[in-house]
Amino acid sequence: MTSDGTDGGTGGGGTGALSPQDEAVLGVERRSWPRPGTKERVIRERLGISPTRYYQLLNALLDDPRALAHDPVTVNRLRRVREARRSRR
Repeated sequence: MTSDGTDGGTGGGGTGALSPQDEAVLGVERRSWPRPGTKERVIRERLGISPTRYYQLLNALLDDPRALAHDPVTVNRLRRVREARRSRR
């Protein structure tokens, strides 16, 4: 939580830079994970949030133009994965 009572996560695509938490979420997603459970442990320990909240923030970031500008390779890869999952439904 930040001092203004928000979680410091995505603000809905406003102007300016990404929050440190948003950058950290993209940083976690940029890595590859050797074993199941490792990523979830890192999410809890380093970001201090649950994996469920992490994926909520990540999904919002995929629609944020600031995230695309910050890390286009990761965001575009994740958008393709998300779209492929939606197509299978």
